[in-house]
Amino acid sequence: MEPIVSIAAMPTAASSPAVRALRGATTVDADTREQVRDRTVALVDRMLADNGIEHDDLISVLFTATDDIHSMFPALAARESGLGDVPLMCARELDIDGAKPLCIRILMHMSTSRARDELHHIYLEGAADLRDDLPS
Repeated sequence: MEPIVSIAAMPTAASSPAVRALRGATTVDADTREQVRDRTVALVDRMLADNGIEHDDLISVLFTATDDIHSMFPALAARESGLGDVPLMCARELDIDGAKPLCIRILMHMSTSRARDELHHIYLEGAADLRDDLPS
């Protein structure tokens, strides 16, 4: 006969680690290596801190940049700030009329016990108004 397991003792979605994705974006005032580096690192640091994400929780990070950013790969800034062992990739954002200029976006994949609605997506600088439909 199978032992009876209490439902209360079973792991819930909020307590079981799951792969989740976190969004973030920032802008630079000018396309310089210093601004791209500083704003990218500030965004990554804030995404990690506000969501209680440890380095070993990270699975991968995708960075996109608008066509007006040429001075530096945002992934290089993250690599130099300590994420060198995390898979990082850069891509071009679609060039859409009226889109936010000088913008760096991040899609961060991680393992977390937090439920999706407990994640805080981070939008800084001129990107603060991009996604008011996501929790922040």
